[in-house]
Amino acid sequence: MAFAASPLGQQLLEQQASGSVSNRAIAEHLLRNPVRGASLSIEDLAAASGVSTATLSRFARHLGYGGFPDLRAALADTLQSVLRPVEKLRGALDRAEGAAPMREGLEDTLANLRGTAEGLVPGTIARIVERLTTARCVYVMGFGLSAHLAGFLALGLQPFCHHIVNVVEYGGTENAAGRLMNLGPEDALVAISFPRYATDVVHLTRYAADQGVTIFAITDSAASPLVPLASETLIAQATHPVLSSSNVAALLVIEALVAALMVSNADNLAKAARLTDAISAYLVSQPPKAR
Repeated sequence: MAFAASPLGQQLLEQQASGSVSNRAIAEHLLRNPVRGASLSIEDLAAASGVSTATLSRFARHLGYGGFPDLRAALADTLQSVLRPVEKLRGALDRAEGAAPMREGLEDTLANLRGTAEGLVPGTIARIVERLTTARCVYVMGFGLSAHLAGFLALGLQPFCHHIVNVVEYGGTENAAGRLMNLGPEDALVAISFPRYATDVVHLTRYAADQGVTIFAITDSAASPLVPLASETLIAQATHPVLSSSNVAALLVIEALVAALMVSNADNLAKAARLTDAISAYLVSQPPKAR
C-alpha cells in the first residue's frame, strides 16, 4: 500500500485502471512485485508480465522515463524498505525444515493483522456505516472463499440494516445475478474479494455500479480489481507463504465494521439489547454441573 501511494505507484494504478491491455498487465505485475521489478532484467520482467521487451520499453517511456533502466531505477528509489516476496507453495515445499511454512504463515498472519489494524481509517469506516444505515437494502457479495466472509458480514449487519441480501448465499452466479436485478441508487453493495479474484464478483460489481449503487470493497490491496469500482475501500492484508491468501485480517475488518455500526447510534444499541433478550432462552446461562 505504501508503494501504491507513491507517485510512481499512482501512475501504475492509473495504467491498471485505464491503460491498454499490455499496460494493465505490466502495471499490475509491478504493483504486486515492486522488489522483483526493481531487480529483474527487461527480458525477465517482460516474460513475467506476459509482454514483449519492446512493449515494456514503450511502457517506461509512456510513464515519462527514458527507457526501462530509468523505470527500474525509479522502482528501486521508491521502495523505502525491502518487501519480503511470497514464494507460495513451491518455495514452501522446497524448504528442508517441515515446520518453516507453518511458522512463516503465523508470522505473516500476525503481520497482516497489525498492518490492517494500523491502516484502518476511522473516517472511512464512519462514512461506510452512515451509508449502510440509510440504505434501502444492503447487498453483500463474495465468491469462492470470500463467500464465507460475506456470510459473516451479512450475519453481523442483519439486525442493524433495513434489509440485507447475501448475494451468493446459494445457487451460483446465475442466481446471484438474479438477486441484483432490483437494486438501485438507494442501495449499497459491499463486495469482498481476495486472491485469487473471482471474475464474477468484478462483473457483478461493475453492473451494480452502473445502476448507481454505492459500492464498498473489502479486499487485499490497491491493485485489487474492485478498488476502481468502489467509493470506499477497506484493506485487509492477505499475504501468506502457502495459501493464495489469508482471511484472518478480513475477519478483523468485518468485525470492526459491524462493531462500528452497532455503536453508531442509540437505536442500534437498543436493537442489540432486544436481540439478546430474544435469544437468551436459547443460551447457556451457567456451566453444566460436573457428574
